[in-house]
Amino acid sequence: MKRTASAQWTGGLKDGKGSISTQSGILSDTQYGFNTRFENGPGTNPEELIAAAHAGCFTMALSAQLGEAGMTAENLATTAAVTLDKVEGGFAITAIHLDLVAKIPGADQKAFDEAANKAKAGCPVSKVLNATITMNAKLES
Repeated sequence: MKRTASAQWTGGLKDGKGSISTQSGILSDTQYGFNTRFENGPGTNPEELIAAAHAGCFTMALSAQLGEAGMTAENLATTAAVTLDKVEGGFAITAIHLDLVAKIPGADQKAFDEAANKAKAGCPVSKVLNATITMNAKLES
């Protein structure tokens, strides 16, 4: 299976403009640039897209792990926060924090924690990222 996305850019770093499109069409010439990445301009940025991909991947992987443990979630809500830091030689994504709130009727806390940790380590997006990944997983009754 392969998925594709593309980016276009014109101009310099600070005055240039770009657009990002995805194979599915969910993003179609979506604006990005210096102001959307390092300021609060309208549009998207690579870090936001990585956060969305990680939140989605982890949550889906958690659903699979819960199923293997005999649990089914009523609701899983994950927020991924990507940290972009200036490092020697430029910038790097140094950390990602997953904040999960799960509602799983009758769930066992230990089994939930185990499933969440397996999903954090095992989802394909976690595996591709070279960053520290932390998580706060809250089980609601």
